[in-house]
Formats: sequence, structure tokens, C-alpha cells
Amino acid sequence: MIRDDIKAALVTAMKARDASTTATIRLVQAAIKNRDIELRTSSATIDDDALVSEVLQKMVKQRRESIDMFTKGGRTELAATEQTEVDVIETFLPQMLSEEETRAAIESIKAEIGASGVKDMGKVMAELKSRHAGTLDMSKASGLVKAALA
Repeated sequence: MIRDDIKAALVTAMKARDASTTATIRLVQAAIKNRDIELRTSSATIDDDALVSEVLQKMVKQRRESIDMFTKGGRTELAATEQTEVDVIETFLPQMLSEEETRAAIESIKAEIGASGVKDMGKVMAELKSRHAGTLDMSKASGLVKAALA
């Protein structure tokens, strides 16, 4: 499980006295804990690894946006700090599907549900998310689905 990997990495980073990695892993744990608290009131059950992957992907996306803003603003030291955090967070993410694998998954789902146009994009995206939630960047997949259905 990803949670166990995160806990083990925290212990390793603490023993190595790696302050930046320790701080980043603690941020990850706090974000996961917040997501757990949010889900206490909902009745939906989500696979634990999918939940953790979703949180990690969101954190990476936020940091990449920050890197862009810091770079545009000339704050390279802050961008470097954010990039270090991205590198640590990405070590816990499962291997993402390549663009070719994503296109193949989209085509199989498209054929399976008989999607013919852009009006079926929601159905294809929902099925894609249910099957490949933890191993797929949904923002990139959205563009690929739109192109496949156009």
C-alpha cells in the first residue's frame, strides 16, 4: 500500500536527517489525513491506493502550477524548492500510463460503450476514471478523449 511506503519513507528520511524530504512527506501525510476526514461524512467508499494517488496527483499539480508562477516571477529559489517537493511526491505515485496506453484505453472504452461523438465524452471520462483513476492524469486524458470523439 502507498500509505505504508510513505510511512517507511518518513522514518528513513528522519533517520537520514533529510529535512526537506521529511517536511515534504509530512505535508503528504497531512493532505491524506485531511482527505480521510472529508470522507468520513460521505457514504462513498474509495480504494485506499486510489484515494492516496488522487491526493498525490493533486499535490503534484498544485506544485507544478506554483513552479510556473515562481519561474515567471523570477523566483527561481522558490521554484527549486517546489520542484524538490514534486520529486519526493512523485516517488510514491504508481507508474502512470503512457500516452499510447491512454489512447488504447480510450479506444477500447469508446468501442465498448459505443461512443460516437463529443456528446458521449462524459460517459467515456467516467468509465476511464473508474478503471484507471490512480494511473492516469485525467486532465491530459480529457484532451485525448475529446480528440478521439471529434
